[in-house]
Amino acid sequence: MNTLEALNLMLIDQLGPNGPMIGIAIAFTLFLGLIIPLMLGRKDDPIEKLKRSQQEGANSKRKEQLRRKGANAKLDKYKAFLEPKSEEELSSVRLTLMQAGYPSRDAVRAYHLAQMLLGIGGLILGVLYFVYVKGTEGATTQDTLMYTLGPGVIGYMMPKYWVTRRVEARKEEITAGFPDSLDMMLVCVEAGQSLDQSIVRVAGELRASYPALADEFQIVAYEMKAGKDKQQVLSDMGERCGVQDVSSFVTVLIQSATFGTSIAEALRVYAGEMRDKRVMRAEEAANKLPTKMTLATMALTVPPLLIILVSPSIVGIGNMGGN
Repeated sequence: MNTLEALNLMLIDQLGPNGPMIGIAIAFTLFLGLIIPLMLGRKDDPIEKLKRSQQEGANSKRKEQLRRKGANAKLDKYKAFLEPKSEEELSSVRLTLMQAGYPSRDAVRAYHLAQMLLGIGGLILGVLYFVYVKGTEGATTQDTLMYTLGPGVIGYMMPKYWVTRRVEARKEEITAGFPDSLDMMLVCVEAGQSLDQSIVRVAGELRASYPALADEFQIVAYEMKAGKDKQQVLSDMGERCGVQDVSSFVTVLIQSATFGTSIAEALRVYAGEMRDKRVMRAEEAANKLPTKMTLATMALTVPPLLIILVSPSIVGIGNMGGN
């Protein structure tokens, strides 16, 4: 008898058939009773109070920004619970959320808040379902844990699953639209526009077809207008996208600016390579298609064919047996 079964039997002996559920409810209540006072009782940092007072005294042109910063200040009270303690883990989560299309500074806190709320909500729903729908009579320890903790674990993992899917979808969109963006940028540069102007134009033209890539170019344009170093801006773009083609493009532009070569010539060569890679990716997908269709073809074709070929023999044998 393991520890869980012994604990389960002890709770049943002490509290009746619903002893395990009552024990889980008591433990969960004690946990909330310890965590909530710590979260609500946390004092504001005096520096943060000073910043908020300065923001409240700003002019009317920044009212919308003040509203957003007020929301950020609310999350600041719980940042000890909504942010990883390790700087490496925090940077990793922030980079993943940026690649998923959530560049806000509060994205990490919102992500962990969603995990916590969905986990607690799933746990509560699992307990209610197990008590009022499934029933606790005759339930084993494995059933109790599966129906009570299972929904909580699923709810906790849902934000991570969503972000992972968003990252993959965004990378596919950027990969699909990147050759077209290079062709547009090459046309703009050869027409006499600077690299900054061509990036702004490309961001506007790609908005309808590839919004994720357009957002990345728009961020690059804003950072360049703000006076940030061009090489750092391009490097940040390659890191945010997480796509090898974009990283290689950034390297080409940085080397072109470093050695003083023509940006138009570099764009022409690299745009040609991207078009060739897109054609090769399409050919690769087309070559994989027959293999993927084999199982579906067999599953949909062989059973009806067997029925057509074998059913007359089965009917004939049945008739012979009846005679």
